[in-house]
Amino acid sequence: MTGSHVPDGARAGAGRYGRDLFEPQDPHEAGRIDAGALVYDPVTTRRLRALGAGPGWRCLEVGAGTGTVARWLLEEAGAGEVVALDRDTGALAALESPRLRVLTADLTDDSLRPGGFDLVHARFVLMHLPERRRLVSRLAGWLNPGGWLVLGDAVELPDVLDTSSAYRRTMDAMWQALRTTIGTDTSSVPAYPRFLREEGLRNVAAELVCPPLVAGSPLARFWSETWRRMRPALEATGHVDAEAVDEALAYLDSPRLAELGPGMAMAWGQRH
Repeated sequence: MTGSHVPDGARAGAGRYGRDLFEPQDPHEAGRIDAGALVYDPVTTRRLRALGAGPGWRCLEVGAGTGTVARWLLEEAGAGEVVALDRDTGALAALESPRLRVLTADLTDDSLRPGGFDLVHARFVLMHLPERRRLVSRLAGWLNPGGWLVLGDAVELPDVLDTSSAYRRTMDAMWQALRTTIGTDTSSVPAYPRFLREEGLRNVAAELVCPPLVAGSPLARFWSETWRRMRPALEATGHVDAEAVDEALAYLDSPRLAELGPGMAMAWGQRH
């Protein structure tokens, strides 16, 4: 298995991110998220800046996490208002600004009405949620005229000629564990540009970024921490045992590391 492939709207697992995996109360979770932010924030903020995010904009940051993108929108882009939405907003307590509104809510809650925005951004969020196609429609419906919807989610580009290494088996076990535990699905990510077009958005485009996976880097640390947090679930898949996970973790910290790791696909479109 080389990714998580579940028909959109189906749920292989009844769990939820942040409840059944990656609980925010875990003292190591913020560090894991921040390691990923060090890698992907420059990609995200470059795109948001290119789309014109700046003074006067009302922005919605979906799945705000530890608040790194929300902070950039406030302090670097100078957005007029940022609404930081997450199911657990405890990590946002240190982020203070009169232009920030922290909204503790579930994106799948049909009663949620946050208003209209010039920018709606969701990174590594939809892939973990059920009925993601419906959620794209919902996010697009919150755009002001001229507003931008920017979606970013994971894509896997496995070496199909290498199916037996500890790294490959552990990565595959991770995708299966995510799918069966919380229903993660990346199979529809390449369709995001089409989804945005179907929503009537214009100026739709997309890009794929695979940051270098280098031993000792924040990205290697992110995957290492992810696998450590998921270790029981990884071994439960039957793809790997404790020895294989140990070998994969050592490989991530080795000068021998040579892999094209999972990347992020970003798609964006603008409301008429």
